[in-house]
Amino acid sequence: MEGIRDKVVVITGASSGLGEATVRRLAREGARLVLGARRIDRLQALADELSLGRQSALQTDVTSFEEVTRLVDHAVTLYGRIDVMLNNAGLMPHSPLERCKVDDWDRTIDVNLKGVLYGIGAALPHMKAQMGGHVINVSSVAGHKVGPGGAVYAATKHAVRVISEGLRQEVKPYNIRTTIISPGAVATELPDSVTETDVAQNVRALYERVAIPADSFARAVVFAMSQPEDVDINEILFRPTAQEY
Repeated sequence: MEGIRDKVVVITGASSGLGEATVRRLAREGARLVLGARRIDRLQALADELSLGRQSALQTDVTSFEEVTRLVDHAVTLYGRIDVMLNNAGLMPHSPLERCKVDDWDRTIDVNLKGVLYGIGAALPHMKAQMGGHVINVSSVAGHKVGPGGAVYAATKHAVRVISEGLRQEVKPYNIRTTIISPGAVATELPDSVTETDVAQNVRALYERVAIPADSFARAVVFAMSQPEDVDINEILFRPTAQEY
């Protein structure tokens, strides 16, 4: 794909799901990848399978600004620059607000919202210095609409879109592009993050019925990345054809 080969791409949440699918596709297209995730064993296994080198995998908890900064700085140390920051790590512990799942609320905000901010904060100084780059943030269909049980998750995903639009306007002087990708039901481990048994059953039933492969997300990433430098794809919203919500 035009514009993919040799680009330095940092991906959070890279050990499974959307992140793993994107790693596989970008590796085939010749990108230089630096991968972050909490599960270092899975991350290193993926790096080994794709012959990326163990130096491309770094254990990273996106709720720590220090760890996200270390990941981005590691990419710049390895390759001299960062071309794309894909803030992908996320979770989705749906539950009705009346159940007051405070721990789930805190984790959702810390990963889905603060994790994106930390990725932006870590990458932006390097992209400003090199006068170019591309920040890709993962929102969701839930970033466009909310359903019962999904209020906190939807709030974080709406916030990702708001932050991304603010970022888009702020980075114009530095030739930095920004993209929001909002997937619907895609076959990943995301339903496993639902801690309420009855809610989890409903979510899994939906995913079993309509979810599409994670490579659908990876193709959206490639589409945004492969545009000419004067084309800024700001938002992609996609669903399974069979998904109503």
